[in-house]
Amino acid sequence: MRSLVRTGVPQLKAGSFLRMPSLYLLLFTSNSFSVIEDDAFAGLSHLQYLFIEDNEIGSISKNALRGLRSLTHLSLANNHLESLPRFLFRGLETLTHVDLRGNPFQCDCRVLWLLQWMPTVNASVGTGACAGPPALTHVQLHHLDPMTFKCRTIELSSFQTVGESALSVEPFSYQGEPHVILAQPFAGRCLILSWDYGLQCFRPEEELSAPSVVSCKPLVLGPSLFVLAARLWGGSQLWARPSPELRLAPIQALAPGRLLRPNDAEQLWLDGQPCFVVADASKAGSTTLLCRDGPGFYPRQSLHAWHRDTDAEALELDGRPHLLLASASQRPVLFHWFGGRFERRTDIPEAEDVYATRHFQAGGDVFLCLTRYIGDSMLMRWDGSMFRLLQQLPSRGAHVFQPLLIAKDQLAILGSDFAFSQVFRLEPDKGLLEPLQELGPPALVAPRAFAHVTLAGRRFLFAACFKGPTQIYQHHELDLSA
Repeated sequence: MRSLVRTGVPQLKAGSFLRMPSLYLLLFTSNSFSVIEDDAFAGLSHLQYLFIEDNEIGSISKNALRGLRSLTHLSLANNHLESLPRFLFRGLETLTHVDLRGNPFQCDCRVLWLLQWMPTVNASVGTGACAGPPALTHVQLHHLDPMTFKCRTIELSSFQTVGESALSVEPFSYQGEPHVILAQPFAGRCLILSWDYGLQCFRPEEELSAPSVVSCKPLVLGPSLFVLAARLWGGSQLWARPSPELRLAPIQALAPGRLLRPNDAEQLWLDGQPCFVVADASKAGSTTLLCRDGPGFYPRQSLHAWHRDTDAEALELDGRPHLLLASASQRPVLFHWFGGRFERRTDIPEAEDVYATRHFQAGGDVFLCLTRYIGDSMLMRWDGSMFRLLQQLPSRGAHVFQPLLIAKDQLAILGSDFAFSQVFRLEPDKGLLEPLQELGPPALVAPRAFAHVTLAGRRFLFAACFKGPTQIYQHHELDLSA
């Protein structure tokens, strides 16, 4: 037995008791030391009782108790501990009594592991009450529910920059490998990127000549790769690669009399047939549905003529294909596929001046992100007959409000021309978007589109910018309870 009372020792260092291997009881009380280092009790394999009470300890290392394989009673009561390191009790299989009372525990993510550990051990554990945060002050630790702790978060950090500005970014998989295609209007091309396994970065693989391009939309059909290049001037084109050993080549001019000023392109399947829809923003042109017929894609239907459409979004509602068109002249209009063509179904109320729309599914519901350059962007949910407003988000200068499912997180990124782009995460319990982080540095300059790619266990976010280079961020998962 050894008692240390008011010793004036500033800290317990590693190996402090190597010369006393037969100790079975050790008591520290009313001492001034504030730190217990790793392996402070090394060599005390017979120690059964360890009482460290009424001291000024504010920090204890995670391996401080390592080697105490005979310990049955442990008291850290009445110290200054706000948290305990994870795995502090690892290897202490003989514990029967633990006293942690009288410490000013901060009941945030740092105590989650302790709450999860207590039900798993055959020991009585006295924990005391929380000293913070304010909402939990004086609540007993054993009354806390570990399921209510939100201790997993994500971070998007800068990874790579791709020179030249871009208006769209689209991921696709070809021959089992992930690819990304960028529409770069000032460079006059669609640029295809692939992953360089040697350099561990994205590199250019192929480029398609496409002056004034606004959208490059890929479609993979078996060994064939098609790319629709929607262009403001010179006509939109379809490029094709019949097999992997060949290069992409233009094979068709697309709807030259209808697509006069395309602004967006989407790919969809209708009655088992691959199709594209191109939103046209000119007064004389019209949004056009193009479907495959033989080797090419040809107009199937003109939609929404004279309305200067800025965006098209394909989605499925009630088990049927739908198409949502955003326009500079009216509220977004929802069409449904009926009798081999799209028919108008409804519009979206209280949604004026919507530039673009994007949808996502979560918890069995269909949600809609509506981008507004002036005013608030909106989050809506489908109720079976129309989309209803859930949330409004300030969005001055926004051209894109894009949902992305990355790992287990449903995110939505609101890009701004005048402020930092904001990442939101959908909180399942509330069904609303909560701020997560701002993107940058480097700051995005006029972002227009976002996409994510997963490869080799890593996740990346692409941000296409109109007035700056495309930025690539890497997605990291963080455990705040660690």
